[in-house]
Amino acid sequence: MGRVVLVTGVSRYLGARVAEQLSEDPGVDRVVAIDSAAVPRPLGAAEFTRVRLYDDSISAALRDSDADTVVHLGFAEAPRGRGKRRRTPSGGNALGTMQLLSACQRSEAAQRLVVRSSAAVYGSPDPGAPCTEEIGSREVPRSAYAQDAAEVERYTRALSRRRPDLSVAVLRFASFIGPAVETPLTRYFGLRVVPTVRGYDPRMQFIHPDDGVEAVRRMALGGDGEGALDGVFNVAAPGSLPLSHCLRRVGGRRFAVPERGLRMLRGIARRTELDYSPEQLRLLCCDRVLDYGKLERTLGWSPSYTSQEAFESYLAAAAA
Repeated sequence: MGRVVLVTGVSRYLGARVAEQLSEDPGVDRVVAIDSAAVPRPLGAAEFTRVRLYDDSISAALRDSDADTVVHLGFAEAPRGRGKRRRTPSGGNALGTMQLLSACQRSEAAQRLVVRSSAAVYGSPDPGAPCTEEIGSREVPRSAYAQDAAEVERYTRALSRRRPDLSVAVLRFASFIGPAVETPLTRYFGLRVVPTVRGYDPRMQFIHPDDGVEAVRRMALGGDGEGALDGVFNVAAPGSLPLSHCLRRVGGRRFAVPERGLRMLRGIARRTELDYSPEQLRLLCCDRVLDYGKLERTLGWSPSYTSQEAFESYLAAAAA
């Protein structure tokens, strides 16, 4: 008998692709896809159920699916728009995560859990040193997104203590870039006037969406490598690019502000469609290059795209 997999976050690109790929895997009998928003693209043979964040529908979806494997890629974010503030760490994603993990704790069928996180949880790492899974942030992450990811990881660690029999993996992704994906970073690259922080030119590391999907698929179903599938894993492509190189290639006009002047951008972000907050720009004051060797050893797999190649695929799609 094959696996039954529940996938969250299917209203967004990564979740939709993962649900579709898992539904085509011969080792999977059934994929149940859930999110708090409608799905904009087909999910293959996956069955979609729309859930709400303020009732028992997430728990009911897991219970009714009888899933043995749960892939948590998030829930729909609050809508962006003119004058709208970004969501807080206590918003939909964290609330949905609490409900999902509580349901996993009660589920007798659940055996495997894979949770999406972000490299943003590293905050400001030591200069020049690659981020390994064992190091901690030197400071509390300031951006709402990074705080959200750190909170999701705390909830997941708590579940692991309560359910030591549950196999759990947390995936800390580098920035996604490539065709067909829209993220705060791609919107930042798409600005006509691009704000930067004076005196900083950090190295940027990416992951192509195809490689991100494959990493999640393999982590959910098992790899061919030598390591255990439990724990925290960095997911990133080989190599890195200076931010200045990326901005030259996209052709945006740069507007350098001193680090102390980042606060002035907060008003601009609130009044416009700018989805790159001063807190996120502050993350561009340091290199955040991930060591992904643990993932390679565990899965017996390496990303197909380098950071340079992922970035070039984004440029080619933007120019088409």
